[in-house]
Amino acid sequence: MAVLKIKGPAECAFDAVSLGEVMLRLDPGDMRIRVARSFRVWEGGGEYNVARGLRKCFGLRTAVVTAFPENDVGRLAEDCVLQGGVDTSLVRWVPFDGTGAASRVGLNFTERGFGVRGALGVSDRAGSAAARMRPGEVDWEALFGARGVRWFHTGGIFAALSATTPQVAEEAMLAARRHGTVVSYDLNYRPSLWKANGGLAACREVNRRLARHVDVMIGNEEDFTACLGLEVEGADEGLTALPREGFRRMIACAAGAFPNLRVCATTLRKVTSATLNDWGAVCWHDGAFHESAEMKDLMIYDRVGGGDSFASGLAYGFLAHGDAQRAVDYGCAHGALAMTTPGDTSMASREEVEKLMKGGGARVVR
Repeated sequence: MAVLKIKGPAECAFDAVSLGEVMLRLDPGDMRIRVARSFRVWEGGGEYNVARGLRKCFGLRTAVVTAFPENDVGRLAEDCVLQGGVDTSLVRWVPFDGTGAASRVGLNFTERGFGVRGALGVSDRAGSAAARMRPGEVDWEALFGARGVRWFHTGGIFAALSATTPQVAEEAMLAARRHGTVVSYDLNYRPSLWKANGGLAACREVNRRLARHVDVMIGNEEDFTACLGLEVEGADEGLTALPREGFRRMIACAAGAFPNLRVCATTLRKVTSATLNDWGAVCWHDGAFHESAEMKDLMIYDRVGGGDSFASGLAYGFLAHGDAQRAVDYGCAHGALAMTTPGDTSMASREEVEKLMKGGGARVVR
């Protein structure tokens, strides 16, 4: 067990860099995907959302490593990223072949749930430019060595995209660790993505290999058991029934299997309906557990991206304050606020996050 060590901002060009696919989310609003005639466009991606939250909400210097086709759809995705304030200088631009067979922007059709109807996501992302990324295409030594990065984030969604994306992630992680950059990884288990890429067996092989290079591991109980193959007592009953006790058992297994881990964190969610959840979070650091206050009956407008906003708040707490309790509090509050607005990314300000952390209510601000 050891304290998480983070490089100072003066020695680094970026506070945080994320590696992952940035998709266009097509949002039917109050309609269902199957009957919609118009869609609103947002950008989103599990790894990118963390960099975007750290920049837009918390004001840190962030960038994203991804790939887009050189066409107007790729430029649309870039424009969305630029509006979020995230640096795009590390984006790889891939020649467009005219049909998208060799390079395209991934699409994610996502509808919000309501009441007894859960949220629904339908991916259309095969063969995207990001999924076709390969080792050797990014100069990681220049990024982590010459320019400097305090925190590097990637995750299980990017790793699930193709046979080559885990190799890219591992290449980046190794370079980050050589130069003292904190590596965080959100397991983010998506059965639909692994279905075409080797299923659960491949998922576990890939994630167990990458977990050896991680300082900060994020995931819920399903992520830890499915992605890492950890056998946790009581998991068959559902760890969310006893979230704190279950998480402690889960961490004991993870820390034993991967002694390199410095931080493990998870959100604690009890789903009453798509629009009403209990919400909280817990973080393990330096051998101790830190818990946020629990939010009972949190009203959900759009739950997609809540976990990513938790991850960015958690990272901010460590980057700005070096404090695990503040980190889990920032993460919990930021994730909660992100789920009150549409789209994958947060629209909250740091002031709103800190107000909620202090127990501030929803009275009108005039």
